[in-house]
Parts: sequence; structure tokens; C-alpha cells
Amino acid sequence: MALRNAVMAALLQGEASGYDLAKAFDATVADFWMSTPQQLYRELERMEAEGLVTARVVEQKRRPNKRLFSLTEAGRTAIHAYTAEPLGKPAVIRDELLVKVQCLDAGDMEAVRTAIAERTEWATAKLARYERLRQRLLDGRSEEAYFAEAERIGPYLTLLRGMAFERENIQWGDMALRRLEQRTAALRADG
Repeated sequence: MALRNAVMAALLQGEASGYDLAKAFDATVADFWMSTPQQLYRELERMEAEGLVTARVVEQKRRPNKRLFSLTEAGRTAIHAYTAEPLGKPAVIRDELLVKVQCLDAGDMEAVRTAIAERTEWATAKLARYERLRQRLLDGRSEEAYFAEAERIGPYLTLLRGMAFERENIQWGDMALRRLEQRTAALRADG
């Protein structure tokens, strides 16, 4: 999947500045796509040149002018074509933490334990952000009511997947930390 598809997915929410899109990537699209602001701005420029998005300048008095991007008809056509394409290979895990965990018996077990704890804390914070977003989307409705009434359900479905992913990260991190504590205690008892 190309970054442009994730950008177009984010622009389905409506017109947005590059800054707004970067924040949206952090808050909503981050459950399935990561991007730096620099990558995002470069992609917006390419997409504008290709006619997938259009930008208008909004003058601001006390700040620099900003550009607001929106999808063009060509962009909406590209989204339709993209969603009709067959999927590529399933995603694979490429996680430096897991490489360190694989090596921990020959490495610095305490440093790896710290990294697992940090990752678990990060996942916990991210899950809390996702839960706040979920509550905003539901706006007092049940999920059933949301699915029946909402104009767009795709963002909610991807949010649920991101929440499941972070719950699994927390579950795995807690288990790994318990096992490392057991291992450390056993090594001390033998030592």
C-alpha cells in the first residue's frame, strides 16, 4: 500500500491542512499506517501535481498562511480503484524489540526487560487514546446504533483493529515481563 492511499483515506473526513493530516495520522490512521510529517508533505505535493488532491490557501493574520487539501474527483476515483485491487501479501512483523527479545539470553536481559516495559506503557497510552476516540465517534450511541446511523463506518472498524492490536501488545508485554521476572528469580536462586 502506498502512503497516498492512507492520505486519501484520511481526506475522506474532509478538507485538512498538512498539519491536520499529520495529527490525524497520529490519532486515527496510526492504527494502520505510520508516516513522518515530511513524508506526508512530500506526498501531498505529488498528489496535487497528479490531480488527486487540490489545495486552497487560507490567509491567517498572526500565523503563516496554510494550505487546506481536499480530494478531487480523480482522488475519489483513485480510492475506488484502490479498494477494488486485490490485496498484496499479509502484513509481516518487523519489530526491533522482538529481535532483542530473541537475543536476550545472550544479551542484556535487564535492558530488554526495560524495553518491553516501555513498549507496554506506550501501548497502554495508545489504547487509552483510541478509547477516547471511540467514545467521541460513538457520541453516546451503542455500537449497533453507530453502525446503523453513521455516514462512514470504515474509520470505526479500523479503530477497533488498532485497539485489538494494542490490547495484544499489552497482554504479550505483561506475560513477557512476568516470565522474565521468573527467569531472573530462578537464576538468582541457582547462583
